[in-house]
Amino acid sequence: MSRAIVAIIGRPNVGKSTLFNRILKKRLAVVDGEPGVTRDRNYAQADWRGKSFYLVDTGGFVPASKNEIEKMVKAQVEIAISEADVILFLVDNKVGAQEIDLEIARKLKKIEKKVILVASKVDNEKEETDVHLLNRLGVGSPAPVSATAGRSVGDLLDRITDALPDREEEEAEEESIKVAVIGRPNVGKSSFVNALLGQDKLIVAEDPGTTRDAIDTKFKLNDLSFTLIDTAGLRRKSRVKNDLEYYTSLRTLRSIQRCDVALILIEAPQGLLNQDVKIFQEVEEMWKGMVVGVNKWDLIEKDSRTLDQYTQRMKKVAPYLDYLPFIFVSAKIKQRIAKAMDLVIRVHNERKKRVETSKLNDVLRKEIDRKPPAAAIGKYIKIYYCTQTDIEPPTFVFFCNYPKLLQKTYLRYLENKIREHFGFVGVPIRIKVRKRE
Repeated sequence: MSRAIVAIIGRPNVGKSTLFNRILKKRLAVVDGEPGVTRDRNYAQADWRGKSFYLVDTGGFVPASKNEIEKMVKAQVEIAISEADVILFLVDNKVGAQEIDLEIARKLKKIEKKVILVASKVDNEKEETDVHLLNRLGVGSPAPVSATAGRSVGDLLDRITDALPDREEEEAEEESIKVAVIGRPNVGKSSFVNALLGQDKLIVAEDPGTTRDAIDTKFKLNDLSFTLIDTAGLRRKSRVKNDLEYYTSLRTLRSIQRCDVALILIEAPQGLLNQDVKIFQEVEEMWKGMVVGVNKWDLIEKDSRTLDQYTQRMKKVAPYLDYLPFIFVSAKIKQRIAKAMDLVIRVHNERKKRVETSKLNDVLRKEIDRKPPAAAIGKYIKIYYCTQTDIEPPTFVFFCNYPKLLQKTYLRYLENKIREHFGFVGVPIRIKVRKRE
C-alpha cells in the first residue's frame, strides 16, 4: 500500500520548516543560504495513530513574483501541490491574513485537494481567540498551532490522518508486472525505456533533473503484460529549468511503492556511487524486487576480465546487497535491453515463490546444527522450526525460545542460507522471530 503525501505550503516566514521538524521530532529541514529556498532533506516519513505518510517541506510561496529565486520556489511548490493528497496551508496568526495569503487561498480553491488551514505561531489561549479572522480566506476552519512550543500539534495531526485517503481503495489496475525504472539524474532512464519500446514515446533530455512526472506505459513482451513506470518521463507542459530534484524524489518514491520490480540504472563510467546505494536501500526498505542495469556499457574499454572486475568492485561497495542481479546494458545501442527484462521477469517470479515448510526445515535444520546461535546472557537459544508465511515479499518466521536474544548477525546468516538453498535472487527477504508457545 502506498503512503499519502502531505505538503506544507505558505508564504515565506510563516513557520513551515519549524512545523515540519516538530511533526517529525527531528531537525531535518535545512534552509539554503539564499533566502526562501528550502533544499536539503525536504521530505520524510511521518507516523501518527497507526498511519504513515510522507511530509513535504516547501519554500516560501510567492505566486506573482518576478524574482528568479522566488520563481524557482514557486515552481517547486506547485509540483508539491500537484503531488500532495493533503495540503497544509500555513498562515502567520500573529500578523493575520496578508494579500499574498489571499492570493494563495484563491489558487487552492481552484484545485480538488484536501486543504487544512493552519494558523501558525499561536502560542497561548489569548492568541487563539483571533484565529477566526482567518476564516475570510475561505479554505475551511483554521487549526491553531505553535510549532515552536508544540502546542496543539497533536490535534493537527488528528485532522491530517482523518483527511488521508484510504490507500486500500486505490486504483484496481489490470494484472501486469509493474516495473519502475529509477536511478540518479542523467543515467539514461528515458533512453532505456525508448530502446525497450522501440519508439520515442518519452522525451529524452541530456540535462540531469529534467524529470517531472512518472509516466505509465503498458506493453507486452513474450505474451506477458507489463506496466512500465518511467520516472524519467517529462511532460512538455511542465518543463521547468530550475532544480526540482527533491520533488522528483517524491515521484520516484511513489513509483517504487507501486512497482513489483525496480530496474535501477547506474552509469558504467562512474561506477556504483553512494547515491546509487541509497536508492537500493530505499527500494529494499519497501520490500520490492530489484535488477541493476549498468548503463552506458558501450563507453567502457573492455577486455576479458573487465566484467568480472567491475562486478567485484560494485559488490565491494555494497556487499550486503550481493543478492542483486546485475546486467550490463547500453540504451544508446540497445545492447541487452531484452535480457534486462528477462531478469525483471525472473525477479518478479522469485517474489512469488513459496517454499514448503517440510523442505525448508529439512535444509535449515542442518545449517542451524552446523552453526547454532550464540548463547546470550547465559541463556541457550534454540530454534525449533521455520515456516514461510507470505510472499511479495517472501516472509519467513523462525520460532525459538528467546526471540529477543537472537542476534542480527545470526538473522543475516539465516537469510544467507535461505538464499543459498532456495534462491530469491533480487528479492529482499523479511525474517521474523517469534517465541514458541
